[in-house]
Amino acid sequence: MGYIRTDVSGLAQLWDQSQIRKLATRLGYDFTDMVIYDPRFGRPPLARLKAQATRLDAEAVIVPSPEHFEGGEIPGTLVQQLDVITVNPEETYARRTMPPAKADGA
Repeated sequence: MGYIRTDVSGLAQLWDQSQIRKLATRLGYDFTDMVIYDPRFGRPPLARLKAQATRLDAEAVIVPSPEHFEGGEIPGTLVQQLDVITVNPEETYARRTMPPAKADGA
């Protein structure tokens, strides 16, 4: 699946979507959904993405760049759920390389 923030992609949104689909095809993924987040609606940015990933039993999410996440950082909580792949730079943040999350107070 893909993930795009409208405020980051701006006028390049269709281009970003195209690049996500091309990379998914090249990497051999069966592309299922594009989650498009628009901050004007005021919902938490990752809520729908995580819900869709769970519903579709997704293995990975492809984003145009790390800037599509808060602070330009790949969220560790997301990487615990599925692989995160960026188009530019092309990098994979794989679940198996993330250390286990610690419980609060541990």
